[in-house]
Amino acid sequence: MPCDSEDLTRRTEVRGREDPSFGLTRGVVMLFAVACGASVANVYFSQPLLVTIGHDLAMSPALVGSVVTLTHVGYGLGLFFLVPLGDVVDRRRLVVSQLLLLVLALAVVAAAPTAAVLLTGLAATGLLAVVTQTLVAFAASLAPAARRGRVVGMVTSGVVIGILLARTASGLMADLAGWRSVYLASASLTALLALTLYRVLPRHSAAPPTNLRYGQLLRSTVNLFARERLLRIRALFGLLVFAAFSTLWSSVALPLSEAPYFLSHSAIGALGLVGVVGALAAAVAGRLNDRGLSRRTTGIALALLAASWVPLAFTRSSLWALIAGVILLDLAVQAVHVTNQTLIYALHPEAGSRLIGGYMVFYSIGSATGAIAATSLYTVAGWGAVCVLGAAFSCFGLALWAFTRHDTQGPVTV
Repeated sequence: MPCDSEDLTRRTEVRGREDPSFGLTRGVVMLFAVACGASVANVYFSQPLLVTIGHDLAMSPALVGSVVTLTHVGYGLGLFFLVPLGDVVDRRRLVVSQLLLLVLALAVVAAAPTAAVLLTGLAATGLLAVVTQTLVAFAASLAPAARRGRVVGMVTSGVVIGILLARTASGLMADLAGWRSVYLASASLTALLALTLYRVLPRHSAAPPTNLRYGQLLRSTVNLFARERLLRIRALFGLLVFAAFSTLWSSVALPLSEAPYFLSHSAIGALGLVGVVGALAAAVAGRLNDRGLSRRTTGIALALLAASWVPLAFTRSSLWALIAGVILLDLAVQAVHVTNQTLIYALHPEAGSRLIGGYMVFYSIGSATGAIAATSLYTVAGWGAVCVLGAAFSCFGLALWAFTRHDTQGPVTV
């Protein structure tokens, strides 16, 4: 990016004063969190609905399996191709435009008469759901440096709660009014959020203007990874912790649906409510980062992540052990995630969307790796092997922290 740091700082400060009437109040931060949670939930709604959707549209088992895959592929593409736009266009317009397009995609899914239309709508839904990460970068850009960790923590709590409650909500709504009602309700909520954000968000983005063309913008994302060691290390942390997270949540329904529990889908989905307790750690981690304790926070969280697999290994004999493990794991994952986002954004605030979008690509890779490995391993070796896999991801993360702990502190805000 061909500009010196003083000029960049000056333009950032001037741009941030373009709308002096705007204040990032707690209510606005909560609005960001709700919008993030509602948007990302669309990626996960389909998981408990696969059998019902397959029967309704006469889809083969292989085609039904592609429902989740296409949604996540769309999300991964959006992270790289759409999120960086937040650094070159007005973020308010970008957010509202993406939300309105997401409403159309959800309407297509809800009204899909054939499998082809459904899959097209779900791929578009995943692609546009990355508005979540645009909102995270937007919130970080509006926050004062001394409060940025706290703001990112609160917004990220909304993301995690959306992910955890998506399966529970979609399963309950499908039982009451059919699977199409899930996407109709989400489309209505998304439209309401688009209108609200249009009225509330500042009319000028806090990101400085740039003359980068689209191709240059994408190449600059890759260049940021080549230049910034901290970004590469934090991206690896993200990959490993979300591989562990996905190892648990993609496979935990399997032992719970078998002896001795034989839990229903609704009961298994309610486990997401337990995970919300751990998600609340995101806000606490943000405050610790604002105090310059990112290195210590990361190390403690990774140690807790590794330890969480001890009670999780006793899932077949104790639901209380499962609950304790879920709380520990979600708490640890979100603490690392918030720390990662706070530190990498501070590297280059003018490139916040590119940094967060690029980092989240590693999150997607980790999530996909954990899901595929866990479900495959459970089939051949059982729940114990799945716990070993999750513990391995966690211990690799802790080892990475031990070897790089003097390089991963990042900028300190006092």
